[in-house]
Amino acid sequence: MARGFRQKIRQKNTENSGFGSNASGRFINKDGLPNVQKKGVNVFNKLSWYHTMLNLSTFRFLTYLVVAYILINIVFAMIYYLIGVEHLTGIDKSDPLNEFIDVFFFSSQTFTTVGYGRIAPVGFMASLVATFEAFLGLLTFAIATGLFYGRFSRPRAYLRFSDITVIAPFQDTTALMFRLAPYKNNALTDAEVILSTAIEVIEDGVAKNNFYRLDTQLGKINTLALNWTVVHKIDENSPFYGFSEDDFKNINIEIIVHVRAFDEVFSNTVVQRSSYVSREIIYGAKFTTMYYPSKENLTTVLDLDKINEYEKVDLPILAEEQL
Repeated sequence: MARGFRQKIRQKNTENSGFGSNASGRFINKDGLPNVQKKGVNVFNKLSWYHTMLNLSTFRFLTYLVVAYILINIVFAMIYYLIGVEHLTGIDKSDPLNEFIDVFFFSSQTFTTVGYGRIAPVGFMASLVATFEAFLGLLTFAIATGLFYGRFSRPRAYLRFSDITVIAPFQDTTALMFRLAPYKNNALTDAEVILSTAIEVIEDGVAKNNFYRLDTQLGKINTLALNWTVVHKIDENSPFYGFSEDDFKNINIEIIVHVRAFDEVFSNTVVQRSSYVSREIIYGAKFTTMYYPSKENLTTVLDLDKINEYEKVDLPILAEEQL
């Protein structure tokens, strides 16, 4: 990105962004989490394992559970095997592979407290390990059940943001636009969007980030049922006033989006964040319509596959005269 930006921004720099002026990289990732790497603590204190497991995708969450279950039983099977299969009754001793397979399934039956009874521990050490494994299994499944419930019951906004934002004609000037839409059958009301931007500037030969609040034409809507195109008008009150296409391409810019709404099912407020950087800004374009009436004219179809569709347009001459 280009440095040495000389544009005089009329809007006052704000300091309540939560990020420092000398922070680097993207501030908010596409998943809405801050792009911050923390040092000075060990891995056990750095991560909240509960939050980590709740934020995993469903596929990864289930994969981790299955892999952990298999690994735990392999470890206990090896312990039983080292103690000696003669301390387990009912083992198929025809060859080592069959022995280990039987020990593995005995471990899984003990871990889940099923206990079919064909194989049983004999002696102090085997019984002690089986007792500890059963206790560990109870704790593990209690934790797994809590995680399943937490993932199932956690309030979420379930919003999909467009991958891009566009600079489009708007009224007598231009505007920065992006759109979002709910993709689940949840009912969101009193939806509110808060926009801010970070712009890299050079002051006294030092690069720093200035943060600005972006006004929106419609900052709050009563019901979020279809897509919502958020519009920031680029006029004299905008930090982007006078920006050319090259400015949007060559200056480090990040649009930070914060959406808050009320979920009627959970009876709770849900929040979702996203951001757009310079390479995700399309200059001279407008979004195409992504909803239309059904064939029977009895309902409205919201086509989420069209959330990123746009067409190129010419911008008003006034936008060029502002440079």
